[in-house]
Amino acid sequence: MAGPLAGVRVVEMVGLGPCPFAAMMLADMGAEVIRIDRKAAPGAANPFPMLGTKFDVMARGRRSLALDLKSPEGIQVLLELAGKADVIIEGFRPGVMERLGAGPEACHARNPKLVYGRVTGWGQDGPLAQAAGHDLNYIALTGMLQAMGRKDEPPAPPLNLVGDFGGGAMMLAFGVVCAVLEARKSGQGQVVDAAMTDGAALLGAMMYGFRAYGSWDLEREANLLDGGAPFYDTYACADGRFVSIGSIEPQFYALLLRLAGVADPAFDDQMARAEWPSLKHKFAALFKSRTRDAWCALMEGTDVCFAPVLDMDEAPQHPHNRARATFAEVDGVIQPAPAPRFSRTAPELGLPPAAPGQHGGDILADWGWSGEAVAALRARQVIG
Repeated sequence: MAGPLAGVRVVEMVGLGPCPFAAMMLADMGAEVIRIDRKAAPGAANPFPMLGTKFDVMARGRRSLALDLKSPEGIQVLLELAGKADVIIEGFRPGVMERLGAGPEACHARNPKLVYGRVTGWGQDGPLAQAAGHDLNYIALTGMLQAMGRKDEPPAPPLNLVGDFGGGAMMLAFGVVCAVLEARKSGQGQVVDAAMTDGAALLGAMMYGFRAYGSWDLEREANLLDGGAPFYDTYACADGRFVSIGSIEPQFYALLLRLAGVADPAFDDQMARAEWPSLKHKFAALFKSRTRDAWCALMEGTDVCFAPVLDMDEAPQHPHNRARATFAEVDGVIQPAPAPRFSRTAPELGLPPAAPGQHGGDILADWGWSGEAVAALRARQVIG
């Protein structure tokens, strides 16, 4: 694998949501990431049929080893892999890995330099640590969900981007890379506790600063960045599609008014908050007077701070995204390409998503098991 993390070995305990996303990020950057799938019982139903197919985009770039984690031999294999790895990451509830016999203490006994990355919703401790939850619940606890959406509607779920991926996966990936760098200096590994509540709260640092300063209202759609400002919002067009406007700076706002042909003096005082609701109504009527493509022809590529609101079929075809190769196609599946970009150690898309256990024998051979040892593990059904 190419990329800045080439040579870093990662063991991923397969789960859902943030852990596989973090593993994808590490693999995209060139780390050798092996997935530890649970060895399925014969005839077991798959509740997520997309997983293990070419459509399981978050599983790209890794090989898979299916282990019987209920057997002592399976745990022994896992511990030996941890002994040879730089990083292990898992996303189970607190205590699950300890009950399996592969928690941080057991792994660090094998490999003191190991970075042990853990991602959960509530964190490894605290009153809610053992409670079930999902992305929406975690960001609800941070004050951020309450700030999203229209004032006359309930808070709007922002997909699972803020908790699972922004507050969880990206914090986990960032944390383990930080810990690997530190371990190379100190010779000691450590546990990285990435809680989605902590991470989503951190994503709201700027808003908490605004609030402390007195410039953020707790009412939704009353602030500069939550759709309250008429010059920072989305608007419907004549064809039912949408555009986004972000003309915050005065010179960009002036250009917006000029290109849109607005001469109404009511728009002159950009920061007159009392006028924002009425100006939004006027902007809504204005943008509904033309199609989205007509607005694109007028404003795209200017300093208005404008972009069409594209759907997931349109976005990969946009000229800017095509020029930057923001999306890639692998075996007929359109997917986001690795990010960010590097001038020298450019990452590349690696292996396509693997079926559970697809590479078990090869992984063990590459990590030091003999052919006889692999055959014995397979004969005893320790690996799938």
